[in-house]
Amino acid sequence: MWLPLCLRSQTACRGSYAAALLKCSRRWENGSLFSHSAGPAVLTSKALLFRKHGDPSKVVQLEDVDLPPIGAKDVLVKMLAAPINPSDINMIQGTYAILPDLPAVGGNEGVAQIVEVGGQVTSLKTGDWVIPKDAGLGTWRTVAVLAEDDVISLPNDIPLLSAATLGVNPCTAFRMLSDFEDLKPGDSVIQNAANSGVGQAVIQIAAARGISTINVVRDRPEFTQLSDRLKAMGGTHVIKEEALRRPEMKELFKTCPKPKLALNGVGGKSATELLRHLQYGGSMVTYGGMAKQPVTVPVSALIFKDVKVRGFWVTQWKRDHSSDGNAFRAMLDELCHLIQQGKLTAPACTEVGLQDYGKALDTAMQPFTSAKQVLIM
Repeated sequence: MWLPLCLRSQTACRGSYAAALLKCSRRWENGSLFSHSAGPAVLTSKALLFRKHGDPSKVVQLEDVDLPPIGAKDVLVKMLAAPINPSDINMIQGTYAILPDLPAVGGNEGVAQIVEVGGQVTSLKTGDWVIPKDAGLGTWRTVAVLAEDDVISLPNDIPLLSAATLGVNPCTAFRMLSDFEDLKPGDSVIQNAANSGVGQAVIQIAAARGISTINVVRDRPEFTQLSDRLKAMGGTHVIKEEALRRPEMKELFKTCPKPKLALNGVGGKSATELLRHLQYGGSMVTYGGMAKQPVTVPVSALIFKDVKVRGFWVTQWKRDHSSDGNAFRAMLDELCHLIQQGKLTAPACTEVGLQDYGKALDTAMQPFTSAKQVLIM
């Protein structure tokens, strides 16, 4: 885990911290991170902190917090960028499956650069880019002291926004395309919430594997532009939710095989309609519930089509594989290779300075948000 915030003043801090940070920082705002009061300098971080659960616009505050010293197996990092995901909002609201002890720093995802390592750190070095291995770690801050075992390195030649948004949505998409059905080139997948971060990653990873995607989105004024954008990144078909219940689906399946896999990030009627189009014995995997409605499975789908209804939570997958880092490492390596080849890009992002967090939070909570808000430290 990220080491706990030290909310009271520390009395000692190695002077090398300042030199390392100033040397390695990619984006440094005016001003110092160090206390210049009497006595040794104290390393501090600016952090988006919440002391109680509730409306993010009311409970999240930008504060200065002191950091603990670096232990032998710890690393000091400069956070570079961290997105605002729905799970981050839910965690602040107190409705997520895991909740941190309060006070807590927001953010479950992001990329950081190592600027100093403890004396017994062996797997990481100064200059490495790293992302968290687990959720609930508090990435919305400028600087952090982390345990070596709680981060994993990435190549630093991939785009910053790709690195910052790699650990949640692309990993979710990768696992769902890999773990539930034996998909081969020429097969198809149907998904709702196709314009979400997960949906865009599904489109690109599937395209790289020769798998067709049927991408369902809610109707909106700019549907044509959205459809063109999803097709440009590799989406085979883009349709409105209403089309799932219309005869035109029969025409679509004259040129596209019935999907083996349905990916549901919405719930409610949208999920039920996905089930209708699965081939015999196919799987529907639910990873989100934006409609806040239960998934209803028709009896006929279970009896006559023998569909499988599953759920997926990437946090649980990471924890289940925490004792064997090879699976996570292999997945990240494959995803980074796709990024380096130009086959996997970050979702549309808006970069926002940490001091403008209020606007970013408000925008992230709006419906039909077309760009992910990414805090730049």
